[in-house]
Amino acid sequence: MPAPVRAAIYARISLDAEGEGKGVNRQTEDCQKLAAALGWSVAGEYIDNDISAYSGKHRPEYTRMLEDMRSCAIDGVLIYHLDRLTRRPVEFEQFHALAEASRIPLRCVTGDLDLGTDDGLFLGRIQAAIAAQASSATGRRQRRKNDERAAAGLPHGGSVRPFGFDDDKITHRPDEVALIRLFLARFLAGESPRSLATWANEQPIRPSGGDLWRSHVVRNLLTSPRSAGLREHRDGRIVGKAAWDPVISEEERDRVLAMLESKRTTGRRTPRRYLLSGVLRCGHCGNRLYSAARKTTRRYVCMSGPDHEGCGGITVVARPVERLISDTILLRLDTTEMAAALAGSSRNVADTAPIIESISADREQLDQLAASYARNKISHAEWMTARTIIENRMEASKRKLHRATKTTQLAPLIGHGSALRGQWETLNLDRQQAIVTAVMLHAVIKPGIKGFSGFDPNRVEPVWRL
Repeated sequence: MPAPVRAAIYARISLDAEGEGKGVNRQTEDCQKLAAALGWSVAGEYIDNDISAYSGKHRPEYTRMLEDMRSCAIDGVLIYHLDRLTRRPVEFEQFHALAEASRIPLRCVTGDLDLGTDDGLFLGRIQAAIAAQASSATGRRQRRKNDERAAAGLPHGGSVRPFGFDDDKITHRPDEVALIRLFLARFLAGESPRSLATWANEQPIRPSGGDLWRSHVVRNLLTSPRSAGLREHRDGRIVGKAAWDPVISEEERDRVLAMLESKRTTGRRTPRRYLLSGVLRCGHCGNRLYSAARKTTRRYVCMSGPDHEGCGGITVVARPVERLISDTILLRLDTTEMAAALAGSSRNVADTAPIIESISADREQLDQLAASYARNKISHAEWMTARTIIENRMEASKRKLHRATKTTQLAPLIGHGSALRGQWETLNLDRQQAIVTAVMLHAVIKPGIKGFSGFDPNRVEPVWRL
C-alpha cells in the first residue's frame, strides 16, 4: 500500500480589504475537502494574505513551500485555482520545473490540472498567461484611478493609517494633531528630531504602524506634504492641494525644510573632540560606539536609545583608547607587512583626473540649480529632487576618489612612523583620523574585567584595512 501523500495547501489573496483573512480561509477550507476526497494528508498550510502574485513582491510562505518541496518535506500541493499560486508565466515555469524534478503533483479545487501531462501543462501555461494579462489590465485601471484621485486631492490607498488622521485618511485625530504641532514648535525652537523621538517614547501616543518613535519618523511628519495639506503622487511630486485640512502650514513646512537643509550643508557645527568617532564597535552586539561626555570625562558608549538599537553594555574612556590606537597605528606604519600591503594596493590606483572632473561638473550643476530656484524657474520640490540626485552622485564620486587616493596619501608615511610620532600631537584631529581610517577599518571594544576600574589594552581589537 503506497504511503499517503503529504500535501501542502497554498492560499493567497492580493488584497484583504476586511483585514480578517476570510478570502484565504475559504480557500483553505475547500482545499481541505479536496485533500479528503483524494485521500491525501495535509502536512501544512502556507498562507500569503494581502500579497500580490503579479508584482514580484516577496511571498514568504510561497518561498517556504518551495523550500519544503526541495527538501521532500511535502509530496503534493493543493490550491484553489492556479492564479492563487502565481500570476507570472516565468514563475509558473519555475514552479513546474521544481515540481517535475521532485515528482510533486499539483491539484486544483476548481478543476483538474495535472502538470505531469502535456495537456495539463499546456492548460497551466494558458491559465498563467491569462492571469498575467488580467493583472496587467487591473494595474492599468488602478494607476488611472490613482491619477484621478491625486488630481482631485483625495488620499491614496494602503492599509496603514497616516499619523494624525482617522482611517478615512481625511479626518483629523485631535490628540495626534496636537502632538505634531508640539513637534513643530519644539523643532523650530531648536530641538533635534532625535531629542523629540526620545521624549515621545515616554508619552502614551504611538506612531502609526510602529511601536517606537525614531528620528526619521518625527522628521518625516514635519516635512511630509500631507502634513501641510498637499497631495503628492508617484515619485513625490506635489500635484496640488489635498482634500484634507493641513496640520501645519506650507510656510511652517518650508521653515522645517530650510532648517534641515542648513544643518545638512553646514556640516560639523563644533570642532571635533573625538578621534575615533565612527571607528569603534561594541564587542557585545557589534553596533557602533558613540561619543558621549560625562562631566569632564570623554567616553565612547554603545547606545540603546532611539535610532541606535545598541545593547548599551559597552563603555570605554576616550583618552587611553585613543592613545593606544594612535600608538598602534604609528608602529604599524613601520612594519614590512604595511609596506607590502601598500605596494599591492598602489597597483590598483586609478587615474583620478576623470573623478575630479566629474565632481567639479556636479558642483557647477548644483550652483546652476540653486540659481534657477532663486529666479523661481523651478519649484522647491523640483529643486530638492534634483539636488538629492546630484549630491548622491557627488558622494559616490568622492568615495571613489577617497579609495583611489588613500594609498598615495599614506605612501610618504610608510617607514616613518617613528618620526611621525613626534609630530602626532601637532596634527589636527581630522588629519589624525584620516590616517587612522586609512590603515584600520575599525576596532572592537570587548567587555572589561569585572572589578577592574583601569584601562585594559586587551579590550581593544583592531581590524586592519592595510
